[in-house]
Amino acid sequence: MTPATAPRPVPRLIATDLDGTLLRDDKTVSERTVAALAAAEEAGIEVFFVTGRPARWMHVVSEHVHGHGLAICANGAAVVDLRDGGRVLTVHPLERPTALAVVQALRAVAPGVSFGVETTVGFHHEPVYPRMQAYDPGMIVAVAEKLLEEPPGGGAPVVKLLAHHSELAPDAFLGLAREAAGELASLTRSSPSALLEISAPGVSKASTLARCCAERGISAAEVVAFGDMPNDVEMLTWAGTSYAMGNAHPDVFAAAGRLTAANNDDGVAVVIERILHDLPDT
Repeated sequence: MTPATAPRPVPRLIATDLDGTLLRDDKTVSERTVAALAAAEEAGIEVFFVTGRPARWMHVVSEHVHGHGLAICANGAAVVDLRDGGRVLTVHPLERPTALAVVQALRAVAPGVSFGVETTVGFHHEPVYPRMQAYDPGMIVAVAEKLLEEPPGGGAPVVKLLAHHSELAPDAFLGLAREAAGELASLTRSSPSALLEISAPGVSKASTLARCCAERGISAAEVVAFGDMPNDVEMLTWAGTSYAMGNAHPDVFAAAGRLTAANNDDGVAVVIERILHDLPDT
């Protein structure tokens, strides 16, 4: 945590998670938050949405992107242009042989697990895998193993593998999965259910945010980050200033340097307003 006597750099970029953080529980962005985001950009502070969501689920905030129009999706596996229909600009794929090895490892330690496969062109899932969004059911496949076999030409890049278990507790499932497959891939979670999100080794919100910041000449010390779930931990640890939401998972409380109000109480906007108030006069 930053010592109280050390002057903090003026923030140049705000990185915020969406679900449980920027968004209220009803998946809306409050008028107060919309105004705060616009004011931050007007003051010259870039805002990046950094989420586990795929690009096609970014409609909830696409109209609130200012300036650059970019967002980091799928826990860092993709950078997309929200001004161009969510077009994928860069991707850090989970190679299919690696994804297949993860599937086999998890089936061995967690019988009853079901899988979904997120690619740059769509979503496929096994029959018993739960539908997360009624408006986006995806395409059903018999077994994930068949989908993950290397097709001619390589097929569309896999940005995320998802694993769901209907009986295990969420954190217990994550711990078990990391023991079984943590050397193969990056495993995390952001759902209140036992749903794991699996990316290529070394890929996280933090790794891709760091690249985006480096391209802009922005240091970690100049970043303010917000999050609420385990998939935010690396980002909150990397950022110079980080906030756990009042509704955050215990691991996030431990990783963040500071605490703000819950998502339903506009915790992100509260901090942005304070940042803007404290900006030095120019």
